[in-house]
Amino acid sequence: MPPPVAGLYVDPEFPACVSSLVGRGNTPLSPLSDRITWLRPQEISPSPHLFPENSRDALGKQGILGDCWFICACSALLKSQPLLHQVFPADQHTWEHQGYTGRFTCRFWRFGRWVEVTIDDRLPCLGHKLCFSHCQDQEAFWLPLLEKAYAKLHGCYEALWAGQVADALVDLTGGMVERWSFEFAEESFREQMLSKMLDLKERCAMSCSVLRSIEGSGDPGQFHAFTITDIQHGKMKSGQSLLLFRVHNPWGRNCWEGSWQKSGTKWALMDHTESSRFLSQIQDGEFWVEKEEFFQEFNEVTLSFPVIEKDHIQSIWTGSLLSHTQQIYGSWVIGQNAGGSRNNTSFSDNPKFWLRVREPSEMYVTLMQRPKVGLGAPDNIHNSRKLQHEISNNVTPIAVGLHIWKVEKRRLNIQKIIQTPPVAGTSSHSYDRQLHLRCELLPGYHLIIPSTFLRDTEGDFLLRVLTNGPISLSEITSNKPVERASEDVIPGIWETLELKGQWKKNNSAGGSRNFPSYHLNPAIPFCVPTNSQLVKVTLRQHNQQTLCHAIGFHVYLAPADGSLCLLSQEPCASCIPHSYSLEVSKTCILASGQYIVVPSTYLPDQECKFSIFISTKTERKPIKSEETLGKILKEVSVISLMK
Repeated sequence: MPPPVAGLYVDPEFPACVSSLVGRGNTPLSPLSDRITWLRPQEISPSPHLFPENSRDALGKQGILGDCWFICACSALLKSQPLLHQVFPADQHTWEHQGYTGRFTCRFWRFGRWVEVTIDDRLPCLGHKLCFSHCQDQEAFWLPLLEKAYAKLHGCYEALWAGQVADALVDLTGGMVERWSFEFAEESFREQMLSKMLDLKERCAMSCSVLRSIEGSGDPGQFHAFTITDIQHGKMKSGQSLLLFRVHNPWGRNCWEGSWQKSGTKWALMDHTESSRFLSQIQDGEFWVEKEEFFQEFNEVTLSFPVIEKDHIQSIWTGSLLSHTQQIYGSWVIGQNAGGSRNNTSFSDNPKFWLRVREPSEMYVTLMQRPKVGLGAPDNIHNSRKLQHEISNNVTPIAVGLHIWKVEKRRLNIQKIIQTPPVAGTSSHSYDRQLHLRCELLPGYHLIIPSTFLRDTEGDFLLRVLTNGPISLSEITSNKPVERASEDVIPGIWETLELKGQWKKNNSAGGSRNFPSYHLNPAIPFCVPTNSQLVKVTLRQHNQQTLCHAIGFHVYLAPADGSLCLLSQEPCASCIPHSYSLEVSKTCILASGQYIVVPSTYLPDQECKFSIFISTKTERKPIKSEETLGKILKEVSVISLMK
């Protein structure tokens, strides 16, 4: 490593050493970390500058770090000069200025507020070249400096190895993001989204991702993110019109082998003038994709809302300026308010909030989980020494949901309200770090309940409301009177029995009813009393979220003679298909009597301990909801080794 340049700032919190590169050391970056040196821009380039004159030359290229998701999100800053200066303040002394000190400050929107991260400008290199992100103009250093600040925010560079474009867009804009999956979408939905993308292409950052292995001519890479840099109409010699997407690969080199690649055969179907116009617009790493190929090769599009002014976001659906914003922090705490989804009888225990709408408004209600990162979001990160050096953003976030009811505040009956359909709600609980509901609400009071899918799941969250009309947001606290349900509305008392068991290989892990070994599964008896009809059976496996087995159960009426033949007797209640979830449950109406519940994994010989909860209650009016669990998010990270 060359000696440091005398008199320049050295960041003591994020030193130029291996600890700032890797944390757990479980990525391909670890074997290379000892070979990486740290150089300042003037030691890398003869004429370093922050930004190139041509904004197209500011596009990012990915190095040996798998952070294509972050590089794609940085395109949002190139769409808006005010937003760029919000994240990368313009009044900083650079290498051309007399006041240059080697110190730079960047800002990120973290969990409800903008925080500052200050770094020195020593950057990781291999062979005197940047080994992580860099720009098309390799003498422009805004992107590698921003990447370093983002790495410091997360504890180390390795913490950026894989992630969601949507999360980085929120961190860079302070706004909202939508993800549109095209994989199983109907043609009408695709056309609607295309029209919206054409309308917003100049104002919004757009990214497309590959989240599966692809077979075919394109094969742009699995679990990889790309930037959509333009969408244009073209015309064939035959007069037929077509739509072409200009896509940028963060690898910074051509990898596209589709029919519209630079040397593709379809360009001959255009007039020479028309084809030359398209081909002259692409640079290293860019390629054109026809609409049909686009839907075939890419799984989803991520799009950010335009930020018109500081913290003023524009709706992508109506164009309204969401100039009224309120936010409030909350937590789910075990034993207090971690009530779980509407599938659980404890749903009403969740945190509750008043939203008062004063005039008809377009409304966006967002729910953000606290980012699971090393540093968190202290008020002054540049003065914090809490570098925990963990790749904690690899921890799977919890599944969360959000529901809103229109209510009469003075006559609120929580138990009665939650049994009615909400005016807006998430269709399933999602693992997204930030989700939002778009709705048009009438004046009056509304009840907002954020929830986790599983009860007794702890976490911190930020509830944020953005709208074009005046609102007020407040929490319903214990000292505010809330009328509880009377006995004539919901009579009876829930009683819950917990039973424990275990699936053991070659013993009691018989698998589902598809297998002849099903009869080996534990058969757990229980009784429905004469004064009870509603029964809820919950199966919880004691396993890590990432190692979940697919689980389910069947309930059988116990025969009087005790001779139960599981494969020949039809169950009277079932919780299937088997689900890769820590907990599954089923509420059913059973006549009084003796029953047997048989929990199972889908495949035989899968070992795990479990608990069965049998809850009974008399004549309870069931909540008309069956909440579902969304898919685990697939992160993107693909690397390109520098040659």
